[in-house]
Amino acid sequence: MDYSDEVARAIRYFWSVRASQHEKQGATTGMKDSGTRGAVTGGKHLDGFISLLAKLLSEAGLSDSAIHTHTTTLPGYFRATKDWDLVVTVDDHLLATIEFKAQVGSFGNNFNNRVEEALGNSTDLLTAYREGKFKPSQKPWLGWLMLLEDSPKSTAPVRVKEPYFEVFPEFKNTSYAKRYELFCERLVRERLYDSTCFLMSNEAAGLQGDYSEPNPELGFKVFATSLIAHAIAYAKMLE
Repeated sequence: MDYSDEVARAIRYFWSVRASQHEKQGATTGMKDSGTRGAVTGGKHLDGFISLLAKLLSEAGLSDSAIHTHTTTLPGYFRATKDWDLVVTVDDHLLATIEFKAQVGSFGNNFNNRVEEALGNSTDLLTAYREGKFKPSQKPWLGWLMLLEDSPKSTAPVRVKEPYFEVFPEFKNTSYAKRYELFCERLVRERLYDSTCFLMSNEAAGLQGDYSEPNPELGFKVFATSLIAHAIAYAKMLE
Protein backbone atom coordinates (compact mmCIF):
# COMPACT_ATOMS: atom_id res chain seq x y z
CA MET A 1 0.00 0.00 0.00
CA ASP A 2 1.01 3.60 -0.57
CA TYR A 3 0.74 5.59 2.65
CA SER A 4 2.15 8.85 1.25
CA ASP A 5 -1.14 10.77 1.43
CA GLU A 6 -1.75 9.69 5.03
CA VAL A 7 1.82 10.58 6.04
CA ALA A 8 1.46 13.95 4.31
CA ARG A 9 -1.63 14.68 6.42
CA ALA A 10 0.27 13.77 9.59
CA ILE A 11 3.13 16.05 8.50
CA ARG A 12 0.72 18.94 7.89
CA TYR A 13 -0.87 18.33 11.27
CA PHE A 14 2.52 18.35 12.99
CA TRP A 15 3.56 21.71 11.60
CA SER A 16 0.15 23.35 11.95
CA VAL A 17 -0.14 22.30 15.60
CA ARG A 18 3.37 23.58 16.33
CA ALA A 19 2.56 26.92 14.75
CA SER A 20 -0.79 27.30 16.50
CA GLN A 21 0.68 26.36 19.89
CA HIS A 22 3.45 28.90 19.53
CA GLU A 23 0.98 31.65 18.61
CA LYS A 24 -1.48 30.62 21.33
CA GLN A 25 1.19 30.79 23.98
CA GLY A 26 2.12 34.30 22.95
CA ALA A 27 -1.52 35.43 22.95
CA THR A 28 -2.19 33.93 26.38
CA THR A 29 0.92 35.00 28.26
CA GLY A 30 2.05 37.99 26.26
CA MET A 31 5.40 36.31 25.66
CA LYS A 32 6.70 33.17 24.00
CA ASP A 33 9.29 30.59 24.98
CA SER A 34 12.62 31.28 23.38
CA GLY A 35 13.26 29.60 20.06
CA THR A 36 10.85 26.76 19.33
CA ARG A 37 10.28 25.66 22.93
CA GLY A 38 6.78 27.16 22.97
CA ALA A 39 5.65 24.73 20.29
CA VAL A 40 7.33 21.78 21.98
CA THR A 41 5.85 22.37 25.43
CA GLY A 42 2.33 22.28 24.00
CA GLY A 43 2.57 18.59 23.13
CA LYS A 44 0.21 16.66 20.85
CA HIS A 45 2.03 17.66 17.65
CA LEU A 46 2.72 14.01 16.73
CA ASP A 47 -0.87 12.89 17.26
CA GLY A 48 -1.37 12.67 13.51
CA PHE A 49 1.12 9.79 13.33
CA ILE A 50 -0.34 8.09 16.39
CA SER A 51 -3.84 8.30 14.93
CA LEU A 52 -2.63 7.03 11.56
CA LEU A 53 -1.04 3.89 12.99
CA ALA A 54 -4.03 3.29 15.25
CA LYS A 55 -6.25 3.50 12.15
CA LEU A 56 -4.07 1.07 10.20
CA LEU A 57 -4.13 -1.41 13.08
CA SER A 58 -7.90 -1.15 13.26
CA GLU A 59 -8.20 -1.73 9.51
CA ALA A 60 -5.95 -4.79 9.95
CA GLY A 61 -8.63 -6.34 12.15
CA LEU A 62 -7.70 -5.39 15.70
CA SER A 63 -10.50 -4.19 17.94
CA ASP A 64 -10.48 -0.62 19.19
CA SER A 65 -10.15 -1.95 22.73
CA ALA A 66 -6.77 -3.45 21.79
CA ILE A 67 -5.29 -0.14 20.56
CA HIS A 68 -4.28 2.23 23.36
CA THR A 69 -3.32 5.85 22.75
CA HIS A 70 -4.20 7.36 26.13
CA THR A 71 -3.59 4.73 28.82
CA THR A 72 -0.17 3.54 27.69
CA THR A 73 1.71 2.82 30.93
CA LEU A 74 3.80 -0.36 30.98
CA PRO A 75 6.09 -1.74 33.68
CA GLY A 76 9.84 -1.55 33.25
CA TYR A 77 12.79 -3.38 34.75
CA PHE A 78 15.11 -0.52 35.66
CA ARG A 79 12.19 1.74 36.64
CA ALA A 80 8.67 1.10 37.80
CA THR A 81 6.78 2.28 34.69
CA LYS A 82 7.12 4.02 31.33
CA ASP A 83 4.39 5.80 29.35
CA TRP A 84 4.65 4.87 25.68
CA ASP A 85 2.89 6.73 22.85
CA LEU A 86 1.02 3.74 21.43
CA VAL A 87 0.47 0.35 23.06
CA VAL A 88 -1.32 -2.63 21.52
CA THR A 89 -2.67 -5.53 23.57
CA VAL A 90 -4.77 -8.55 22.61
CA ASP A 91 -6.44 -10.18 25.59
CA ASP A 92 -3.59 -10.47 28.11
CA HIS A 93 -0.84 -10.33 25.49
CA LEU A 94 1.37 -7.32 24.83
CA LEU A 95 1.49 -7.04 21.06
CA ALA A 96 3.38 -3.81 20.33
CA THR A 97 4.75 -0.58 21.76
CA ILE A 98 5.74 2.49 19.76
CA GLU A 99 7.48 5.76 20.58
CA PHE A 100 7.17 8.87 18.38
CA LYS A 101 9.76 11.65 18.51
CA ALA A 102 10.49 14.87 16.67
CA GLN A 103 13.30 17.40 16.71
CA VAL A 104 13.06 20.95 15.45
CA GLY A 105 16.15 23.07 16.11
CA SER A 106 18.57 22.62 19.03
CA PHE A 107 20.19 19.74 17.17
CA GLY A 108 23.41 19.70 19.15
CA ASN A 109 21.62 19.83 22.50
CA ASN A 110 18.98 17.22 21.81
CA PHE A 111 20.51 14.57 19.56
CA ASN A 112 22.27 12.70 22.37
CA ASN A 113 19.17 12.96 24.55
CA ARG A 114 17.06 11.29 21.85
CA VAL A 115 19.64 8.54 21.42
CA GLU A 116 19.85 7.85 25.14
CA GLU A 117 16.06 7.82 25.51
CA ALA A 118 15.56 5.36 22.68
CA LEU A 119 18.29 3.02 23.90
CA GLY A 120 17.07 3.18 27.49
CA ASN A 121 13.42 2.60 26.65
CA SER A 122 14.17 -0.49 24.58
CA THR A 123 16.61 -1.94 27.10
CA ASP A 124 14.14 -1.37 29.93
CA LEU A 125 11.17 -3.00 28.21
CA LEU A 126 13.06 -5.91 26.66
CA THR A 127 14.69 -6.72 29.99
CA ALA A 128 11.29 -6.67 31.68
CA TYR A 129 10.08 -9.04 28.95
CA ARG A 130 13.07 -11.35 29.47
CA GLU A 131 12.29 -11.47 33.18
CA GLY A 132 8.74 -12.63 32.46
CA LYS A 133 6.86 -9.43 33.27
CA PHE A 134 4.57 -9.70 30.24
CA LYS A 135 3.78 -13.43 30.40
CA PRO A 136 2.21 -15.10 28.47
CA SER A 137 3.15 -12.64 25.72
CA GLN A 138 5.65 -13.48 23.04
CA LYS A 139 8.26 -10.79 22.40
CA PRO A 140 6.39 -7.53 21.72
CA TRP A 141 7.02 -5.54 18.56
CA LEU A 142 8.95 -2.33 19.31
CA GLY A 143 8.91 0.67 17.01
CA TRP A 144 10.55 4.12 17.01
CA LEU A 145 9.58 6.95 14.66
CA MET A 146 11.64 10.14 14.30
CA LEU A 147 10.64 13.29 12.42
CA LEU A 148 13.59 15.67 12.00
CA GLU A 149 13.48 19.26 10.80
CA ASP A 150 15.11 19.53 7.38
CA SER A 151 17.27 22.63 7.70
CA PRO A 152 20.82 23.79 6.90
CA LYS A 153 21.80 23.15 10.51
CA SER A 154 20.51 19.57 10.51
CA THR A 155 22.07 18.66 7.17
CA ALA A 156 25.46 20.42 7.50
CA PRO A 157 28.55 18.39 8.54
CA VAL A 158 29.35 18.51 12.25
CA ARG A 159 32.80 18.20 13.74
CA VAL A 160 33.43 15.67 16.50
CA LYS A 161 35.76 15.89 19.47
CA GLU A 162 38.39 13.15 19.70
CA PRO A 163 40.63 14.04 22.65
CA TYR A 164 41.67 10.45 23.46
CA PHE A 165 40.28 8.00 20.87
CA GLU A 166 39.02 8.34 17.33
CA VAL A 167 35.31 8.00 16.70
CA PHE A 168 34.03 5.50 14.16
CA PRO A 169 34.80 6.87 10.68
CA GLU A 170 31.14 7.00 9.63
CA PHE A 171 30.55 9.73 12.25
CA LYS A 172 33.30 12.04 11.02
CA ASN A 173 32.04 15.19 9.29
CA THR A 174 28.50 13.85 9.16
CA SER A 175 25.34 15.87 9.74
CA TYR A 176 22.80 15.31 12.48
CA ALA A 177 20.47 14.01 9.79
CA LYS A 178 22.99 11.35 8.80
CA ARG A 179 23.61 10.50 12.44
CA TYR A 180 19.89 9.92 12.97
CA GLU A 181 19.80 7.73 9.87
CA LEU A 182 22.72 5.64 11.15
CA PHE A 183 21.12 5.44 14.57
CA CYS A 184 17.80 4.20 13.19
CA GLU A 185 19.56 1.57 11.09
CA ARG A 186 21.54 0.30 14.06
CA LEU A 187 18.57 0.16 16.39
CA VAL A 188 17.06 -2.44 14.07
CA ARG A 189 20.26 -4.31 13.24
CA GLU A 190 21.11 -4.63 16.91
CA ARG A 191 17.55 -5.92 17.47
CA LEU A 192 16.71 -3.20 19.95
CA TYR A 193 13.66 -2.26 17.86
CA ASP A 194 11.79 -4.30 15.29
CA SER A 195 11.45 -1.33 12.94
CA THR A 196 12.30 2.35 12.87
CA CYS A 197 11.08 5.20 10.69
CA PHE A 198 13.07 8.33 9.84
CA LEU A 199 11.35 11.28 8.15
CA MET A 200 12.49 14.82 7.40
CA SER A 201 10.48 17.95 6.74
CA ASN A 202 10.58 21.72 7.23
CA GLU A 203 7.80 24.06 8.24
CA ALA A 204 7.33 25.90 4.95
CA ALA A 205 7.00 22.73 2.86
CA GLY A 206 5.58 20.63 5.69
CA LEU A 207 2.48 22.82 5.96
CA GLN A 208 1.77 21.60 2.42
CA GLY A 209 2.41 17.99 3.44
CA ASP A 210 5.88 17.67 1.92
CA TYR A 211 8.46 15.41 3.53
CA SER A 212 11.37 13.16 2.61
CA GLU A 213 12.54 9.68 3.51
CA PRO A 214 16.36 9.77 3.32
CA ASN A 215 16.67 5.99 3.52
CA PRO A 216 14.02 3.71 1.94
CA GLU A 217 14.86 1.06 4.52
CA LEU A 218 13.58 3.49 7.16
CA GLY A 219 10.51 4.66 5.25
CA PHE A 220 7.02 4.75 6.70
CA LYS A 221 5.74 1.99 4.41
CA VAL A 222 8.36 -0.46 5.70
CA PHE A 223 7.61 0.58 9.28
CA ALA A 224 3.82 0.26 8.97
CA THR A 225 3.97 -2.98 7.01
CA SER A 226 6.17 -4.61 9.64
CA LEU A 227 3.82 -3.57 12.45
CA ILE A 228 0.64 -4.63 10.66
CA ALA A 229 2.09 -7.99 9.62
CA HIS A 230 3.10 -8.68 13.21
CA ALA A 231 -0.30 -7.66 14.53
CA ILE A 232 -2.20 -9.85 12.06
CA ALA A 233 0.02 -12.89 12.66
CA TYR A 234 -0.12 -12.50 16.43
CA ALA A 235 -3.91 -12.02 16.50
CA LYS A 236 -4.46 -15.12 14.33
CA MET A 237 -2.21 -17.16 16.58
CA LEU A 238 -4.39 -16.29 19.55
CA GLU A 239 -7.68 -17.20 17.85
